[in-house]
Amino acid sequence: MAQAKIGDAVKVHYTGKFGDGMVFDTSIDDEPLEFGIGERQVILGFEEAVIGMNSGETKTVNIPVDKAYGPHRDDLVQVVERKQLPAGLKPEIGQPLEGRQPNGEIVAATVIEVTESRVTLDANHPLAGKSLTFEIQLIEIL
Repeated sequence: MAQAKIGDAVKVHYTGKFGDGMVFDTSIDDEPLEFGIGERQVILGFEEAVIGMNSGETKTVNIPVDKAYGPHRDDLVQVVERKQLPAGLKPEIGQPLEGRQPNGEIVAATVIEVTESRVTLDANHPLAGKSLTFEIQLIEIL
């Protein structure tokens, strides 16, 4: 039986959990995730876990921060004056916002604190700084 390897396209079902067992994402009630191994379409630790699996196999893997979404970076947290935000915008904690850097690149951030005069934005991935556990079932090697 062929094992999944770099260059293969695969379909998997997965359930992602935090260390306390709380589920943060799953494909079980949806279509399987399809991706190319080696194409950087999923986090490195997930991709590495699928390599060597056979169709129909299920495994559980713990993915460390450095092979998931990386460490939480303080340099991606920024305090801005409310007057710098678009007129009429009423920022709320948890609200996603997009901004444009001086080089024109669009950056996604989440509002994490709001005061009368300032808003704190966090451009880290929501799962940055977290080790993750995935249960992965390889449905098919395409």
